[in-house]
Amino acid sequence: MLIINPYIFKQFPEITFGFSIKVGLQRKKPYYFNMSYSVGDEPQDITENRESFFNKLGLNTESVAYQKQVHSDKISFVKVGGACGESDAMVTNKNNIGLAISTADCCAVFIYDPVNKVIAGVHSGWRGTSKAILLKVLQSLANEFDSAPGDLICYLSPSISEKNYEVGAEVAEQFDLNYLKQRNGKYHLDIPKINEDILLNYGVIPHNIQVSNLCSYEYSSVLHSYRRDGNKSGRALGLIALRGGD
Repeated sequence: MLIINPYIFKQFPEITFGFSIKVGLQRKKPYYFNMSYSVGDEPQDITENRESFFNKLGLNTESVAYQKQVHSDKISFVKVGGACGESDAMVTNKNNIGLAISTADCCAVFIYDPVNKVIAGVHSGWRGTSKAILLKVLQSLANEFDSAPGDLICYLSPSISEKNYEVGAEVAEQFDLNYLKQRNGKYHLDIPKINEDILLNYGVIPHNIQVSNLCSYEYSSVLHSYRRDGNKSGRALGLIALRGGD
């Protein structure tokens, strides 16, 4: 099984991170190595996929927190593993609790504050981005945990790139023109760049940000993409955990 492990978190031995890909347990099309129960895949396969992925990261199903992602700006503060309701961001300062973000094109942002020992996972599709969910998470980290922008370590996961993300005028009008390009009369939106700029404008240090250069739409042999595969697309999980003795 291959797992994406960004360099930005490797300097912190207390952080466990992994981003799943399509390849694993010899799963075949259409869903491949899928992590979501909501796409029509066999539940037993999904359970096995998750357990295999979590175990590879030194975790188990009971220690991972999930949310029902609803393209909102709601934040869940997590104390235990399991379902935590409807939201699109999770935050915890508890050890050995994994925060799992599901994605198949949307941008996922993972944050670690090594000073105050708190982590966050953010699901930021176009709706969440338009509602500035990432900024609200940053503000919550400051308000609840005294997290300073200069201390934050951030990773933006593989997601769909601007050149492959065509949107309608009703979506385009919600964003600054700096993040839009027109090709053949169609709008293309750069969600990763918006989220990167939110971090930079908030005061996160540039070298503390890693942005994946993998486009979920283009890397068809490796990454799930709803825009590319439609209802037959599986889902990836990005997972961050703060390891400790308790």
